[in-house]
Amino acid sequence: MSEKLLSVRGLTKHFPVERGVVFTRRVGTVRAVDGVSFDLAEGETLSLVGESGCGKSTTARLVLRLLDPTSGVIRFAGEDIAKRPSSALKPIRRQIQPVFQDPYASLNPRMPVGRILEEPMEVHEIGDAASRRARVHELLRLVGLAPYHAERFPHEFSGGQRQRVGIARALAVSPRLMVLDEPVSALDVSIQAQVVNLLKDLQQRLGLSYLFIAHDLAVVRHVSDRIAVMYLGEIVETATKRDLYRAPRHPYSQALLGAIPVPDPTRKRSQAILAGDVPSPMNPPSGCRFHTRCPHAAERCRQERPELRELAPGHRVACHLAESIPAPVIPSLAPHPPSAAVAKRLAAYAARRARAA
Repeated sequence: MSEKLLSVRGLTKHFPVERGVVFTRRVGTVRAVDGVSFDLAEGETLSLVGESGCGKSTTARLVLRLLDPTSGVIRFAGEDIAKRPSSALKPIRRQIQPVFQDPYASLNPRMPVGRILEEPMEVHEIGDAASRRARVHELLRLVGLAPYHAERFPHEFSGGQRQRVGIARALAVSPRLMVLDEPVSALDVSIQAQVVNLLKDLQQRLGLSYLFIAHDLAVVRHVSDRIAVMYLGEIVETATKRDLYRAPRHPYSQALLGAIPVPDPTRKRSQAILAGDVPSPMNPPSGCRFHTRCPHAAERCRQERPELRELAPGHRVACHLAESIPAPVIPSLAPHPPSAAVAKRLAAYAARRARAA
């Protein structure tokens, strides 16, 4: 593996819950992120996946230092930035840039695109006015837009084009790490593919590292080198893309991958249906946080919190029973030949179309 660019250890973020208007009192704590640890190498893409509310976006905001961590270490390029005061974060802001989920909400509607792209360069005192204007045109071409788009306002673009502008703005200050928080979930499927391919191309050309937050497992498989699965504020499994999709070891990972739809009703697969709802992060279960929904839970799972341990090189699982849980049949997302029944129906449909023509 390449040199570590980002190393997170024991990262936590707890939000106090208070009641009262004049005299407030603390009545609880939301454990949004609770002891998260992971590494990200130079030029690598690490994806954080999980259900809504599991802490993915909060983790991203902690890495960006948009939120102050309750505890833990965020080591970027060898330096712990978790303890840096806000006034000393400007050099880090230039090296770590975000791309947000909603491109329209993240762009100033009163500014033309050219001004939006120039602003971060002005903040970080990069170049003079002429070089910044030239850089704007270069950035627009880099993300698949034209220089004349610099005169347009955000409302004059489509959703996919606005996200390209958001990516160009992140690239304006030449970052080393980009934190992509659901960057394609608000886009049409056809546009998603274009933006994902753009991100992969930019990574290869510029040597970028990505922390990719998503819930679409098909997109995650396409962009990731490694994947970390989160549940209720904790990472329950980390592995390479190949290992996780071929042989997930944690019951929650197995349930997530088993829920992937397969466009062939004749193909058989095992699918673990999770019972119950996600527990409240204000009052997480004791022991393993997944035991209230796990079909394999034992008494030890209810009492003892599992550690994230290595089962194989590069494959870590937080589960007491990982070795004894049978591996499910996970559907392949790769193109595959249709079954005989589906092929017969497709041939009949093609014949009808030919006769109609």
